[in-house]
Amino acid sequence: MHLFSKSFTALVFLALFIGSARAAGAEAIKHRLLICEYPQRLVEVSREGKAVWEHFPPSVTVMCDVLTNGDILYAYGGMPTGAQRINRGHKVVWNYVSSCPQVLAVSALANGNVLLGEQGPCRAVEVNSKGEVVHAVNLFTSEKAFHQQLRHLHQLDDGHILACHEMEGAVREYTSDGKIVWEYTGVPSVYEALRLKNGNTVIACGTQKRVIEVDREKKIVWKFEAADAPELNLSWITSLQPLKNGNLVVGNFLRGQEGKGVHAFEVTRDKRVVWTFADHEIAKTVTEVRVLD
Repeated sequence: MHLFSKSFTALVFLALFIGSARAAGAEAIKHRLLICEYPQRLVEVSREGKAVWEHFPPSVTVMCDVLTNGDILYAYGGMPTGAQRINRGHKVVWNYVSSCPQVLAVSALANGNVLLGEQGPCRAVEVNSKGEVVHAVNLFTSEKAFHQQLRHLHQLDDGHILACHEMEGAVREYTSDGKIVWEYTGVPSVYEALRLKNGNTVIACGTQKRVIEVDREKKIVWKFEAADAPELNLSWITSLQPLKNGNLVVGNFLRGQEGKGVHAFEVTRDKRVVWTFADHEIAKTVTEVRVLD
């Protein structure tokens, strides 16, 4: 029975990859990736699907950012907690230690500074290359325990902050002085949200096992759910990356479902899955996937 189960699973994924190749044309889509494997490992995967580089942060790391020169920025959530920038030779070229209990969210800003999400108290902190805090914004959440107050946060073009409050299940947009100007609630374990060029917001809806796009009036204008592709085994949607072709790369955290689905997939606006990453030898549980093409 166990052998049959393994064979059936293999056939399902074979069919999925064949379908991806057909959707892409004569040649299957291939991506070079950087992935965060929970709890504290970064891995680069070549277009041929081989692990070609790995790095072990000092403590739990669930998200990272890749800079234009190839350096990698990540937060680490242990004791101490903060963020580091490393080169591909594993040299730490920048490090910031926070005084808060835990930092998990990090993103690089266009001005060269770093945006961090601190938990306990919950706030967005901008730090320069000298490790100096140049701006901080208090973020509102009803969650008292620090660990799940905040996941991803991004600075928008107008300087506002778009933050995901995981335990509260809320996405909030803040001005530079901390005023809430927009929010979307009811998304348990929400992990990442991005503002699209059309002004809509795409949300990784955590344990709801779906991705939604909502307009300013909070109307859902597009969605991709577990029922749209059961073979993917959507479990916990944790990362989003829009591609230049208009498709969306989605990260699927398989904690508790190890070996039973895809870590990431690329989906078109008409809900065709054209690429998947599901190598369970390279990684078991992936919290974030970034295409490096």
